[in-house]
Amino acid sequence: MPPPLSRPFFRAFRILAVAACASPIAAHADLWAYVDAQGRSHLADHRVDERYRLFFKGSTTLDVPNGPGKERSQAIEALAGTRLYARATDAALVRRFSALIETNALAHNLDPALVQAVVAVESCFDAHAVSDKGAIGLMQVMPETAERYGVTADRRRSVADKLRDPAVNVRVGTRYLRDLLARFDGDVALALAAYNAGEGAVASHANRVPPYDETRNYVTRVRQFYAIYRPPPVASAGRVQLVKRARTLGESASD
Repeated sequence: MPPPLSRPFFRAFRILAVAACASPIAAHADLWAYVDAQGRSHLADHRVDERYRLFFKGSTTLDVPNGPGKERSQAIEALAGTRLYARATDAALVRRFSALIETNALAHNLDPALVQAVVAVESCFDAHAVSDKGAIGLMQVMPETAERYGVTADRRRSVADKLRDPAVNVRVGTRYLRDLLARFDGDVALALAAYNAGEGAVASHANRVPPYDETRNYVTRVRQFYAIYRPPPVASAGRVQLVKRARTLGESASD
């Protein structure tokens, strides 16, 4: 039997009641909720994950706004059940490299969640992964790219050997991703396309995502995991977060 609702849930309910009275439009919105370790109440109109419990059922004048939670829900629905999703959401596996990813991402003014999403799609967090084209490690860095960023061979190890070191790999990969974002004026889709297909491929297609199935699928997958990994924003009023279920699965995610 689940534990009884705690006081934070009742505080959240009072906040919802005030918001509902302020809205003249009635709607049907089942509300699911959980309280995190910081005491923040998170609410949704569907069960986002196993932490959520049914908090309110029936008609209400409260309408839950669209937001990043919609993208996250769409991404989970699209990926759930796949091997990639299972590995990319394995807490122990992700935690193994989280500090390394965060340190390098912040050092290069990148969102750690974006770097983590690239790692998930590139290698499924396998530091020893090697592609058919010779890309190596967590961020699947090519030796030629590593050399551009100062990685050189020595008597003991080749550039490829050094890229198997997660610290070297993520350092080079984040620097390269940062430079691609700068080159394409912060356009995440174009930077990801260039990371997958090469800068020249994007430039030769008038700075658009090239019409290659692999590249388009890659951009979609990284953006989906980016939506999953991004921490949800917390609304200022009462510190309550609201998430709304996506109405259609075909809607594209947006930054």
